Amino acid sequence: MSSDSGGAISKHTLALSEYIAGAVDRELPEGVAAKTRLHILDTLAAMLSGSRLKAGRLAAPYVAAIGGAAEATVIGTRHMVPAANAALANGMSGHADETDDSHLGGRFHPGCAIVPAALAVAERQNASGRDFLRAVALGYDVGARLNMSLGYSRPDTTEHSTHSLGALFGSAAAGAAILRLDPVRVRYVLSYAAQQASGVPFWQRDQHHVEKAFDFGGMGARNGVSAALMVASGFPAVDDPFSGKHNLFNAFAEKPEPAKLTDGLGERYEIMAAAIKKWCVGSPIQSVLDATMALIEGHRISAADVARIGITMPDDRMHIVDGRDMPDVCVQHLVALALLDGTVGFEAAHDYARMQDPAVLAVRRSIELIPSAQLTAAVPARQAIVEIETKDGRRLRHHAKAVRGTPENPMTEAEVEAKALDLIRPIIGPERSRSLVSAAGRIAGLASVRELSPLLQA
Repeated sequence: MSSDSGGAISKHTLALSEYIAGAVDRELPEGVAAKTRLHILDTLAAMLSGSRLKAGRLAAPYVAAIGGAAEATVIGTRHMVPAANAALANGMSGHADETDDSHLGGRFHPGCAIVPAALAVAERQNASGRDFLRAVALGYDVGARLNMSLGYSRPDTTEHSTHSLGALFGSAAAGAAILRLDPVRVRYVLSYAAQQASGVPFWQRDQHHVEKAFDFGGMGARNGVSAALMVASGFPAVDDPFSGKHNLFNAFAEKPEPAKLTDGLGERYEIMAAAIKKWCVGSPIQSVLDATMALIEGHRISAADVARIGITMPDDRMHIVDGRDMPDVCVQHLVALALLDGTVGFEAAHDYARMQDPAVLAVRRSIELIPSAQLTAAVPARQAIVEIETKDGRRLRHHAKAVRGTPENPMTEAEVEAKALDLIRPIIGPERSRSLVSAAGRIAGLASVRELSPLLQA
């Protein structure tokens, strides 16, 4: 088959576009559907809670002021705006508070972009909950595979942000599927996605968690939805962005592996490799808090008992959380909170004022971070070792290997629901919170995703 640009369409592009085109009519294995439901609930909770943080508070009035057709809900408000703008605002809210999910192999946070993108298009189209569910699972498959196909070696040396790229292509695929575009038009969507591909990892210097929320969630969600809707409106495009003289791999890949775009499609579902966070903090800190809490609970210690703390972390991602200005991504600050409070709740993890608390600063001065190449290579990934020397001479140590919430140590359905309720009750109240959890649990049976809208407004 020839492309509009005169060259042959690669077999990987053909297979990927055909898979995307048929996604909403393809049954998901029950285990995959069940896990997708949990990720949808977890992300809806992240968007609602994030709507009250700085990124969400800025994004919602921004898109409301632009105006336009009332197509989709701006979560946490009563605004209805065009689908692409709803995806932007909800994506930023979804990553505003670091409680959203992650995908280690794909090196991105899929939920905060793919769920708001799929939801916005589904609301616009009055699509069923079943179509929405299947489109979300598809987005995880496409976004993760796109990032894997680029062949990036380490997150601390990558020149382009996988967090932005996977989010974009996953969102574009989810939107195209809900719009029921045929394989040719799906390839057009992928082409417009490629033209909008961007992301430089200087988000690590963001002190406000606003640009980071845009980079991880809002930008990919908006651009993916825009690509899908443009094509649905009749826009033609080059129909293979992955091969030919100039292509996405030439522009972005380190060691391109195009075959990974389609490897295991329909057999290996990437949402099964995604993690739901137990703690509402940055991903590299999950294992540190697991280990810290194991020591606190196992030895009944608090900040008053501590003389010194050593935290050993993978050397390829320690820099992401070392001494950061944002409380929810600063590992020293969060360990100090755990020792002072006996846990780390959502409010404490997002309280900037406590970063200047003398008691917190005193604990932080006793903490040493230790980079480890061995932990970088360890399986499962993102392990951490916390060692505490107490004032009475004890030396306590815990090695957190399988992080709670990861595929190796998953949270139960009850745990995910409890986390969601804790996040959303202050915003929509206990009754609507229970209704939203129930609706997410039976999402595939909803005749229209618009049934969710009254539960997501505040």
